[in-house]
Amino acid sequence: MKTFLARLASLSLIFSSFALAEEQPNIVLIMCDDMGYSDLGCYGSEIKTPHLDSLAEGGFRFSHFRNTGRCCPSRASLLTGRHQHAVGMGWMTAVDEHRPGYRGQISSEVPTLAELLKEQGYSTYMSGKWHVTVDGAWKPEGSTPNGSYPTDRGFDEFYGSLSGGGNYYRPKGVRRNETSITEFPDDYYYTEAIDEHAVGFLKDHDTTMPFFLYLAHYAPHRPLQAPKERVDACRKRYAVGYDALREARFEALRQLSLIQPDPVLPVHHREYRKEERPSWDSLDSETQEKWITEMATYAAMIEIMDEGIGEIIEEIKSKGEFDNTLFLFLSDNGATNEGGLVSQLAAELSNTPFRSYKSKTFMGGISSPLIVHYPKALKKIGSGIVSAPTHITDILPTCLDLAGATYPETFKGADLLQPAGISIVPALNNKPLPERDFFFEHQTACAVISGDWKLVRASQGGAWELIHLKDDPFEQINLAKSHPKKVSELEKKWTQWADQNHVLPLSPSGLFWNKRVDKYTELNPDQSGRD
Repeated sequence: MKTFLARLASLSLIFSSFALAEEQPNIVLIMCDDMGYSDLGCYGSEIKTPHLDSLAEGGFRFSHFRNTGRCCPSRASLLTGRHQHAVGMGWMTAVDEHRPGYRGQISSEVPTLAELLKEQGYSTYMSGKWHVTVDGAWKPEGSTPNGSYPTDRGFDEFYGSLSGGGNYYRPKGVRRNETSITEFPDDYYYTEAIDEHAVGFLKDHDTTMPFFLYLAHYAPHRPLQAPKERVDACRKRYAVGYDALREARFEALRQLSLIQPDPVLPVHHREYRKEERPSWDSLDSETQEKWITEMATYAAMIEIMDEGIGEIIEEIKSKGEFDNTLFLFLSDNGATNEGGLVSQLAAELSNTPFRSYKSKTFMGGISSPLIVHYPKALKKIGSGIVSAPTHITDILPTCLDLAGATYPETFKGADLLQPAGISIVPALNNKPLPERDFFFEHQTACAVISGDWKLVRASQGGAWELIHLKDDPFEQINLAKSHPKKVSELEKKWTQWADQNHVLPLSPSGLFWNKRVDKYTELNPDQSGRD
C-alpha cells in the first residue's frame, strides 16, 4: 500500500509540474569540461559569458549543486540518473577492470536519458564529448561499435569524440555517427565545430516533434588552446593577478547571494605540500606572465563556447521554439591543478571560494554552476537563486518530470531500480526537496554529505576530515578528533552506500593511471567492452 501511495504521489508531482507547460518541452542539456564554480559572469567571474548570463537572469542559478568530481563518472551519472559505479563507470574509460563498478563504460542494462526521451517521441541529438565508451572499443584500428556508442544509446545523430579529445585543432576519436573523422580544415577549432554541428542538427529538425540536444563541450579542458587574437583580448584583465581577482569574485558571489554574506575568503594553504600558497606579488615576472597567459587562454576558450551557445539559442528562437525549450547548463567537475604551480594557482581562482580541484571530493572538485531556464513553465521566484542541495543524478529525473514522462519499471525485459536522483522541480517552485545524503568516490577520494556535516578524505591512505558545513562551508576546520562518534556514523553510511553501488573494493590509491591500465589489461586482455 505504501509503495502504491508513493508512486501515486510521484505521478501527481510529475503531472502537476508538467501541467505548467502546454506541450512537451525541447531540452538543451549543456555540459562543459573542467570549469570551476566561479568561472561564469553570472557566478561572479570577469570572464564574459553574456549568453549563459542571460539564461541565468531569466531562470535559476543553483548555489549547492554537486557533481562526481571527474569527467567520465559525471557523464555516466548525468545520462543515467544513477551513481557512476552503479552503471559501471566508477573510474575512467581507459580500461575495463571486469568488476561491476569499473567496466570503463556505462552499463547496457540501464537506459540513458536519450533512450528514455526517444520513447517519448523526441528527436535526439548529441554534439561533443561522449567519453563513456571503453577505449578498447574504438582505439584499435578497424574496431566496430560495441553497443555503447552514442547512436547505440539513444541518439539519432552524433558529432564529436568518443574519448576526451586531446587537441582543439586536431582532436582524437572524432566521429560523425559511426564514421571516423581524421582530416580537418585549416581553420578547424573543436569548440566551434561542436556548436556548428549542433546548429546543423536543429536546422534539419522536424519541428512537429520535440527535440533533445546534449551539447557536451570539451572546453575549457586541457590543452589550453585558443586563437591568439582571442587570448590577447583577455590578457589585460589578468594582469592584476589572482589575489585581486579572487577577492573580486568572492565579493561578486556574495552580492549575487550564491554564498552567504558573512564568510571570509579562504586561502587553503593546506593544498600546497611544500610551502604556503604564494601571494601574487611574491612571484617573479616570468611566473606571473605564465599565469596571465594561462588564464587569458582559459577565459578565451570559455568565451568562444558561450558565443556558440548564443548561436544555438538564436537558431532555436528563429524556429519559434525558445519559450518552450528547457535549457540546463553545468560543468562535469571543478577546475584542474594539472600542470604545476601556475595551473594550481589558476584553478584556485576558478574554484573560488572552494578548496581543492578536479578528481578530489572536497568542494572545489565537486561543485559546479547549474543554470536552469524554461520560460514557458518555470516562473522566476525571488532572486532566482536556489540554495537546495542538489546532485548531478537529479538532472535525468528533472528532465523526465518536465517532459511529462515516468521512469520505466523495466528495460530490455529486466526490472529496473528507480534512479538515485530526484526531480528538482519543487525547488524551482520554492518548495523544499526531501532531505537526503550525498555520496562521492573517485580514485579513493571519498566523501559523504549528511545535513550540515561532511566527512571527506583525499585518498584511501589519508585520514578522514569532518567538516561542519553550516559554520565552515569552505572546509577549513577539521573536527574529526572532537567528534569521533559523528565520524563513525558517517563512515558507516558511506561504507553502506559503497557496498550497495559496486564501489568496493577500492583500487589502491597508489595505483595511478598507467599502472592501473597495465594491471587490468594484463588481467583482461580483451578491452573491447564486450562480455
